[in-house]
Amino acid sequence: MTETTTTAASWPRPHWQPSHEEAVLLFFVFGAFPQDLAIPAARYGSPGLPEGVELQRFQNAVLSRWEGYPLSGALGDLLREDSPEAFAAAKAAPHVVAIRGRFPDRDNLDYLRDTLGVVAALTDIGGKAVVDPQILTLFDAADWREHYLVQGGAPTRNHVLILCSPEETKGRSWIRTRGMRKFGRPDISLTNVPDRDIDRAGALSERFVDLGALGAHFEQDQTVEVDGVKGGLTVALSGDESDPLFNNSHAAMRWPD
Repeated sequence: MTETTTTAASWPRPHWQPSHEEAVLLFFVFGAFPQDLAIPAARYGSPGLPEGVELQRFQNAVLSRWEGYPLSGALGDLLREDSPEAFAAAKAAPHVVAIRGRFPDRDNLDYLRDTLGVVAALTDIGGKAVVDPQILTLFDAADWREHYLVQGGAPTRNHVLILCSPEETKGRSWIRTRGMRKFGRPDISLTNVPDRDIDRAGALSERFVDLGALGAHFEQDQTVEVDGVKGGLTVALSGDESDPLFNNSHAAMRWPD
């Protein structure tokens, strides 16, 4: 019997403006995989791994001794607390497939579409849990598919984590994102946000995420007009992948006093 395949539509970036940023993808799929790793990615409209992506299979016990093992250290503690059942399944899995990719900035997101198709196919042939370290999240296979396998592509919000933390100044909060490296764009940092404006600042962050995913980018000292914020917000670009708070560059904006 011939397997039915689909051809996925391109994921264009209608606001694309060239930049020197690079997109970075990183996923770990835990499970029990056959020795002959034939990945049926065509089921999901993917031709397979795009150029620039590396796939490696490891014994879980071997990879666990690696410094960047996602189930250890501070990240491991967070994943265990958030998803104890999926964490236990990942720890018990005999194999780990690591998928890493780095791409020059481009006018479409087909590299992301095709890579997600490969991850989905891995959950069909033994994958039990998926770690997306860029958003500090561990999914069991069913939750991963629900999160990412959305008709026409998951909304960009699904690919990014938005965090809110109280600042030392009472009544002020810090809102920031993680995961914009997937799109080759800086993450967002909004500081000094009054508690009354947290929801508005969160929605603004989502808007920035959407625009970045669709190809727009910030300029240093750019002023962003925001309804109700006198003078708008001024953008300061800084950071790089060594920054532990973002693992990425970021666009910082301070809410006025």
